[in-house]
Amino acid sequence: MWELVKAGGWLMTPIVLCSILALVIIIERSHTLQFNKIVPTRLREQLITRLRENGDIGRTQLMNVKEKTALGDILATGLLYRQYGLESMTMHMQNRASVQIHQLEKNINMLGTIGAIAPLLGLLGTVLGIISSFLAITDGAMQDPTMLAAGVSQALITTAAGMIVAIPALVAYRYFQRRIIDINAQFETQAGLMIQELYDYQLLENTHAAGFNQSRTHTVVNGEGLKHERPMSASN
Repeated sequence: MWELVKAGGWLMTPIVLCSILALVIIIERSHTLQFNKIVPTRLREQLITRLRENGDIGRTQLMNVKEKTALGDILATGLLYRQYGLESMTMHMQNRASVQIHQLEKNINMLGTIGAIAPLLGLLGTVLGIISSFLAITDGAMQDPTMLAAGVSQALITTAAGMIVAIPALVAYRYFQRRIIDINAQFETQAGLMIQELYDYQLLENTHAAGFNQSRTHTVVNGEGLKHERPMSASN
């Protein structure tokens, strides 16, 4: 292996560095982007059940939920601001979702960059190898074929090395992109279901206040109607 690296010339150094960096990113993102760690099952159901049983969840408990998982951060943020109404809940959950997606995309673009640069480095090595071969011919390489072979081997080795690095990097880049899209869709689904369940079980505080105000207004209107009706009956 070391002989191949030496035969590829100095351009093999950046290609090898790209391969090491790509491998580190792939291992780190594979560990980080595990679906169960980001979107734990039944987290929304547990929060709604606790709300229905206790009527509220303490701030300390919600902060613990926020710190554990990305989905917990989004849902707990919404519950922290539910007293301010649906619009405030939605805005804060969207903000936290944007932050979480940005963190999940960390170093993903670097894989795409490596996938684009590695073949170009290999192509540059090919060009330099061919140039060195032609220079060897002009220096009398016909009498010494090893001088011509050195340039050709450099061209082939750097091209192959660039492709070997680029292909896995691009495959991993596309895979992680798709995984993040699926996670984002799950964020939206879980947040929407939580808001719907808060409505269904009347757990939004502003919903209670609106219902109380509406019933109070209805009572006042009926009372005024009765006041108008009584003089009319007395006059008759």
